[in-house]
Amino acid sequence: MAGPAFRAAAVRVRVPATSANLGPGFDAFGLALGLYDDVVVRVADSGLTVDIAGEGAENLARDERHLVVRSMRAAFDRLGGQPRGLEVVCANRIPHGRGLGSSSAAICAGLVAARAVTIGGAGLLDDDALLALASELEGHPDNVAACLRGNFTVAWTDDDGARTIVLEPSAQVVPVVFVPSTEVLTETARGLLPKTVPLADAAVNAGRAALLVEALTRRPELLLTATEDRLHQDYRASAMPDSAALVAALRNEGVPAVISGAGPTVLALTDEAGAEKVLAFAPGFAAHRLELDRAGACVLPLDM
Repeated sequence: MAGPAFRAAAVRVRVPATSANLGPGFDAFGLALGLYDDVVVRVADSGLTVDIAGEGAENLARDERHLVVRSMRAAFDRLGGQPRGLEVVCANRIPHGRGLGSSSAAICAGLVAARAVTIGGAGLLDDDALLALASELEGHPDNVAACLRGNFTVAWTDDDGARTIVLEPSAQVVPVVFVPSTEVLTETARGLLPKTVPLADAAVNAGRAALLVEALTRRPELLLTATEDRLHQDYRASAMPDSAALVAALRNEGVPAVISGAGPTVLALTDEAGAEKVLAFAPGFAAHRLELDRAGACVLPLDM
């Protein structure tokens, strides 16, 4: 049986940063943010070349170990076969090890690029299959769902694999991220979580997670209450004390603030007026007002 055919022209894929959990929605909620990595991929006659600029350029592998390449290989296997060669150029803007979904962005970029350079790729690997494969590679669907689909996502896994629904956040919500200079590995943060939690804490989180869907999409005035968490942030505080202190300080000022993903970045969900006030709130952090990403991972013209 013949393998797939590939496009001769290069493709460019843009993928957004994401924030998972959003407080109470542990391993379920994701929010796509207007900070992007770009990947340009071309099928070559032979070999593999990887060029990296920006975040991680000094440390990332430039061979088959690179996460974009590994993800492309997984996608090509599902698409029916590997190309003879690949040229991959990465422009990284999403900070690594900060809880903004850099690994999910790399996975999604590789999967979308592999599908885009394969003739008929969308028919061989549809959006649901792409999400399932991304979740399989990442280990959980929260960040990859938001990265692929954009907006605010609720993701889960059932017998058919990873699934998600996409909801549109209120236009009044303005994300502000506070990015520290130090990294915290996801494995380290997960290792601090207990095997069991008090029933009362689980009940609070269930109610807050349900409320957060309404607050983030239609009633942002409820975000402070809706972002309360008792399942993971306090347990992880020892790995990121400055971030935990910043979350507490912001919340004491009435600002809905959470640890972004596994941290240590802090995410504040405020409004236009509040964004201007909180940007100067945290010396020692790089503070950025971001847009909400509405498109998710997409293929763009090369000349943009």
